[in-house]
Amino acid sequence: MTNDPDLLHNGLLRNGPIHYDDMDSPIGRLRLVAGRDGLREIWFEQGRHQKAARPDWIRAAEPLAFARVQLEEYFAGERTTFELPLHPLGTPFQLAVWQELARIPYGVTISYGELARRIEQPLAVRAVGAANGRNPLPIVVPCHRVIGSNGSLTGFGGGLPTKRYLLALEQRVAEGDLFANGR
Repeated sequence: MTNDPDLLHNGLLRNGPIHYDDMDSPIGRLRLVAGRDGLREIWFEQGRHQKAARPDWIRAAEPLAFARVQLEEYFAGERTTFELPLHPLGTPFQLAVWQELARIPYGVTISYGELARRIEQPLAVRAVGAANGRNPLPIVVPCHRVIGSNGSLTGFGGGLPTKRYLLALEQRVAEGDLFANGR
């Protein structure tokens, strides 16, 4: 018996096949992973939580085109919100943190303490930080918008240069300067 929530007792996928594909971006190659219920994960080529595609996953571009297009628009400065079906897997606490992350407006940053207050767990700052760090949908669920209480950039699964790039991109777009260098 497995404790994988995607598998039924007979080994069949509960939510249909899992598809994955890679896309190039200004921050490096991204791996997109989706099931029938929506986008599940975005992985950075270089990052903390590296994983390999499972052997039962199917590499296919078409099932992920919906996400690829919106990410390309985001990186081009043409999209400030995502309209994607999402299906991240996590604990109830993680899901609460990720839902609140999704409410942080484009171009705005908040602290981990503020995020903890927003989920009505003001003493759970470290747990909020850990859940933020395990966000399976970076960029789309904008964990890069969470910074230290003193305004410093803190850890990010894709690395601090990537976090810096994403925040600078959003700042340029918010200010209307698409032609400034973002790196």
